[in-house]
Amino acid sequence: MSTQADVDAATLVERFTLKALVESCLVLEEGIASMREIDLGMMAGAGIIPPPFQRADQSGLHELLDRLERAASEWGESFEPPALLRRLVAQGRLGVKTGQGFYPYPRPDAGWDEGPVKLETHDEEIAIAWLDRPPANSISPEVVHGLGRLWETIEGKARALVFASANPMLFCAGADIKAFTTMDPQAGRALVDDMHSLLGAMEASRVATVAAVNGAALGGGCELAMACDFRIAAESASFGQPEISLGIIPGFGGTQRLPRLVGEAKALEMNLTGDAISAEDAYELGLATEVVPDHELFDTALRWARKLAGQAPLAVEQIKRVSGAGVEAEKEGFASIFTSEDAREGIAAFLQKRSPRFTGK
Repeated sequence: MSTQADVDAATLVERFTLKALVESCLVLEEGIASMREIDLGMMAGAGIIPPPFQRADQSGLHELLDRLERAASEWGESFEPPALLRRLVAQGRLGVKTGQGFYPYPRPDAGWDEGPVKLETHDEEIAIAWLDRPPANSISPEVVHGLGRLWETIEGKARALVFASANPMLFCAGADIKAFTTMDPQAGRALVDDMHSLLGAMEASRVATVAAVNGAALGGGCELAMACDFRIAAESASFGQPEISLGIIPGFGGTQRLPRLVGEAKALEMNLTGDAISAEDAYELGLATEVVPDHELFDTALRWARKLAGQAPLAVEQIKRVSGAGVEAEKEGFASIFTSEDAREGIAAFLQKRSPRFTGK
């Protein structure tokens, strides 16, 4: 039988837990701190583990909404459910069990439950590559192999691919230097070649790629994001190439792709100092395509993917191939596309005032 002390303790824990979520939402809505900053602060500063937003996702947002509505009627309006919580529940974002709450969570396809890279297909045209190698999603030989296997699986099938992190606190902290140092020079070079081959294939493919960058994208993580066609950044995101601090240089294209995106001077500064830049600075420099609140990152990346998946695949491939390659390459690409079935369909749909149905032929 429960004692009065047990009941009072349970009530105290319930009030504290609910109030922590309400206040966290208010801080977020007022723009005082990002979702990631709030959860990190509550873990590091208050020792609350799991922190409010992660705890809410684990509990189920619809259940928390019911508990807060009861609390508001019993304990007062200070427990009134935040507008953000109501909106997420209305959208069906109920937490871990639905694949998204405050944070997104992988729901991998059959056969992709294990390993550091997980494949999730939303439909036949959109795929998600989840980086899931705790604690920091560092790029190891297993990750490179997993990325290569995933790419082979979706190329020629999906029209858009989103790279996302299963870790709510960061995107990717870079290469697993410890793992690389255990390899002999020949194996190390082969691994670097494999990663470069993958990133080059992504850039030349008709599959449009989008990086959903939350938290830190450093070293190899930044290089993976740069090889994508677009980079959607959470407000808490940061980008950097810190290899110089280890006495090495970027190995997955950081000296080549970064100058194309931010300019030679800024790229040289980032590569020589190793200093990271914020999401807003990345947007101003052209490294980030769009910056959004943390809780809107995954939905925004999917929205980009849906838009890109609806474009003509052959045209996507040619635009990516000839961009920056010169006028002659553009002329050749235009001539090859203009006689395609997709081109005829696109022109016919325009004239008939309907949506085109592209087939990639």
